[in-house]
Amino acid sequence: MKRLLKNATLLATMDDARRELSGGFVLIDGPGIVAVGTKNEPLPEADEVIDLAGHVVLPGLVNTHHHMVQSLTRATPAGQDAELFGWLKAHYPIWANLTPEMIHVSAKTAMSELVLSGCTTSSDHLYIYPNGARLEEAIEAAREVGIRFHAARGAMSVGESKGGLPPDRVVEEEPAILKEMQRLVETWHDPKRFAMLRIVIAPCSPFTVSEDLMRESAKLARAYGVSMHTHLAENDNDIAYSLEMFGKEPVDYAESLGWLGPDVWHAHCVKLDNRAIRIFADTGTGVAHCPCSNMRLASGIAPVRGMRDAGVPVGLGVDGSASADAGHLLAEARQCMLLQRVGFGPAAMGAREALEIATRGGARVLGRDDIGQIAPGMAADIVAFDIRGLDFAGAQADPLAALVFCTPPKVSWSLINGRVVVREGMLTTLDLPMQVERHNRLAAELMTKSLG
Repeated sequence: MKRLLKNATLLATMDDARRELSGGFVLIDGPGIVAVGTKNEPLPEADEVIDLAGHVVLPGLVNTHHHMVQSLTRATPAGQDAELFGWLKAHYPIWANLTPEMIHVSAKTAMSELVLSGCTTSSDHLYIYPNGARLEEAIEAAREVGIRFHAARGAMSVGESKGGLPPDRVVEEEPAILKEMQRLVETWHDPKRFAMLRIVIAPCSPFTVSEDLMRESAKLARAYGVSMHTHLAENDNDIAYSLEMFGKEPVDYAESLGWLGPDVWHAHCVKLDNRAIRIFADTGTGVAHCPCSNMRLASGIAPVRGMRDAGVPVGLGVDGSASADAGHLLAEARQCMLLQRVGFGPAAMGAREALEIATRGGARVLGRDDIGQIAPGMAADIVAFDIRGLDFAGAQADPLAALVFCTPPKVSWSLINGRVVVREGMLTTLDLPMQVERHNRLAAELMTKSLG
């Protein structure tokens, strides 16, 4: 089926020339983009025509780090005012009571929230698997919602008795972890262009897994040609743990275990120093920047300006919905820009660079060459924001920058792989009121189990 998107107030292609077209059009055939044109060119024929007058059109935003299951524990009283380690210790006992149904339903909620914020591709780092849960709970949720998905098989193997942070009852045995990672890659990973599902190998963090698991999981990932993801250098306590337990700075820890390279991205990296930034740049190692979570947990301001200047691949992540307490990726782009200005001055980042990080940056971090821009031959992942409302009154001089400077809106249209997933502000793939009711019921059940 051919779809024509026309009359966009502004079409920000994020292509190699960074073209911004007034009144531009996009022709989609099936899952891909076949033509991009200006208002002066004749419009091609199509089976469906979508008039986007009054809208700013962008490539779909890319979320490089999330913990979707945490949408069940937003604003939990325990841990509201804690830093990372205290916050985790407050939540581990709650998450120990998760069920497969809870993981599935929470993933659908988180994905719906992302899609309505303009996100079309997301990774999810699921690292806790109690009570028979499997990664398939999230994989099926992605299929139902219609989002492009990088499912990261996380794991925790070092509990408190071995010097780790999580309680022993929520960790797994390492041989079983590696066997499960291999099964998931062999069963679900799709390496082709326009793939809707890819598997990522993702041990959780330095304070929850062993060095052996990090080494062996890297070998496994590279044997199968899949990406690798973990947390690194998130706050001062994280750094102190690495120095005490491994005698290494985080970048040296990662390097010693084979966890640097263009097939690797690390979440947060708030505490990377200049030497570490150079090593990341030289190796092509990516970073998932999570500004809202970093602020919420008082982890600090990640040196994104320095990373970008050095050539480090940087994408955005909303992080867990219990540490950022939201999953609005356009809002994350706004906070990315503002936080860099707080840390490094008013010229540290502009709106267009924040949007580039949210699109092309995220695509590069995830190892994708088929998303992140609107150009012929790319996947038809396209979003449109209506700028005719109250929140954008008086912001018409630069409508693209207004998306970042003004109140972050919800998306009006979203096409993922050529499929209309949001039409005139309404999610087409789920009954949202029923989804929210079910989600809240399960969240209440989880808290009741945790208290009992």
